[in-house]
Amino acid sequence: MTAPRPRLRRWYAAALAGAGIAAIGLGASLVLREPPASAAPPPAAFAVPVVTDVAKAADVPEELVGIGNVRALYAVTVRAQVTGYLQSVNVAEGQIVKKGDLIAVIDPRPFQAALDMARAEKARDEANLVAAERDFERYKVLAKHEFQSWQNVDDQQGTVGALRASIQADEAAIEQAALNFSFAHITSPVAGRVGLRQIDPGNLITANQAGGLISVTEVQPITAVFTLPEDDLPQVMDALARAAAKGGAVAVRAYTSDNRTLLSEGVLLTPDNQIDTTTGTIRLKAQFANADNHLWPGQYIEARVEIGILARAVTVPEAAVERGANGLFVFVVKPDQTVALRPVAETLERDGVAAIAKGLVVGDVVVVNGQSRLAEGMPVAGHAASAEGAAGRDGG
Repeated sequence: MTAPRPRLRRWYAAALAGAGIAAIGLGASLVLREPPASAAPPPAAFAVPVVTDVAKAADVPEELVGIGNVRALYAVTVRAQVTGYLQSVNVAEGQIVKKGDLIAVIDPRPFQAALDMARAEKARDEANLVAAERDFERYKVLAKHEFQSWQNVDDQQGTVGALRASIQADEAAIEQAALNFSFAHITSPVAGRVGLRQIDPGNLITANQAGGLISVTEVQPITAVFTLPEDDLPQVMDALARAAAKGGAVAVRAYTSDNRTLLSEGVLLTPDNQIDTTTGTIRLKAQFANADNHLWPGQYIEARVEIGILARAVTVPEAAVERGANGLFVFVVKPDQTVALRPVAETLERDGVAAIAKGLVVGDVVVVNGQSRLAEGMPVAGHAASAEGAAGRDGG
């Protein structure tokens, strides 16, 4: 077989090249003529995770808040009333004692000796009085028969009178000696808790020594004195009048100074009899049973005086209420799971609960955690508040 001629080979290569170019052009035309695919749907809006709670109806105490200190019902510094060596201290620090319980003993022997001496003096004078009275009777008989002068009778009568007076003085001395002997046994003048000991046994203790021996404070019940602005006094007096008409008392609650922990519940005793003109405040006194000893003399507290009750107030967790440029507001979760910014008017906040006067109704779902990531109309993914989370506020 003969090989093709060069001219024929060139023509064949050119034909193949042309066919390839045509095929490429046809493919490009088909691609350009294919209809465009439909646009992808936009991504769904991101739902912000939040914690929610439901507005409820509740009776909320209406209270006036004051600051004050706890005071013992009675506070006594026990001091020695006689001088002597402290023989023993018969109570432990912090012990609860009753009125009349033995606190300490001062060496009683010198006082017992003084008592015995006073009694002996009285016995001697009584014996001398008997003899003097007999002499006086004899002198009178002798004087009637002129065997004795009336001057001696008068002198003997004076001796009898002096001895009778001496016996009265002896009785007073016995009482004083017996009293000093009793003072050697120091007893508690009130019921209460014993404080820290100031003097140890073995030391010489003097009458009315500075600092005393020990202190006793009555802490069950216990009192507190606190202040309120003078403008609050009419409300307090009205509350006292209403309570007296019902045979009851105005409730007072004592909280820690940070306003978080309830310490004790008690009753209002009385306001002071005058207003402090320098501060424009009135002092009030309350009493607490203090059965659990949560109140201590000198303790700094917040006192809340209940002057009324807000019946069936709309309440939400305090953490739900935010403050903006235009005032207070909350985020309400609508049925479509988006939030609306709702302005509210608040009556009071107490113990993590806010009473809402206007802006909410019972059953409204409010955001209590996660508000910092929200804006009007944003979708949310909410879950109910836990016992711990309901009062917490998200800071970020």
